[in-house]
Amino acid sequence: MRKTIHILDQHNIQFPPVTDALEKPDGLLAMGGNLTIDTLLEAYQRGIFPWYNEGEPLLWWSPDPRMVIAPNEVYISSSMKRLLKKKTYKVTFDSAFRDVIDACSEPRSGQAGTWITEEMKQAYCQLHKAGYAHSVEVWKQDQLVGGLYGVAIDQVFFGESMFSRASNTSKLAMIHLCGELVNREYQLIDCQVPSSHLESLGAKLMHRETFIKHLNDYCRHPVSDAHWKVTWQWTARPDECP
Repeated sequence: MRKTIHILDQHNIQFPPVTDALEKPDGLLAMGGNLTIDTLLEAYQRGIFPWYNEGEPLLWWSPDPRMVIAPNEVYISSSMKRLLKKKTYKVTFDSAFRDVIDACSEPRSGQAGTWITEEMKQAYCQLHKAGYAHSVEVWKQDQLVGGLYGVAIDQVFFGESMFSRASNTSKLAMIHLCGELVNREYQLIDCQVPSSHLESLGAKLMHRETFIKHLNDYCRHPVSDAHWKVTWQWTARPDECP
């Protein structure tokens, strides 16, 4: 039976099962709906996320396989251990969410545009104000040089995007995020789709069926964590990094 894209009502949203997602393009499940806080939280809990370009309809995805990182299994290379030891950068949480999402939306090399539209920015800023979306900032003196943002629900962090304005600063943000998530007893980081950058940090592919089982175990209660006002100055020896 041929699969088709589900059309969502803008006001009465009912997501279809993720097994209905297309194989080509991988994971495309539905279009339409809205980007309210309730809709986004329900989507993430079901293993679904929004991803679309300016001028396109709102598209929802659930690819198979999924790329994930266990926070306590992040891989820290020798070069990253040396960078941590130097303490060249300061790392903060939830100190400049809008600046991070703006930086993530800047076109990358070889890209004509961005999927982080102004509509998406507004939606995730609302999630941030509600205590569900969080950012990690990497600073060199008073300059923002790297970071990432994503959505935290229960014991799962759903990574959305990262950026670097200096070498390895997005990796530095991810390593510090993993340390904070270990402290908070999180079980999983969803990285959505594969990339060599994420693989270098220890990210692995997971079948969607297994991923959904993890969500059923660890992503049941969408309770706001408020803002993670944390400033990290790494004090562990490199061999003690999480």
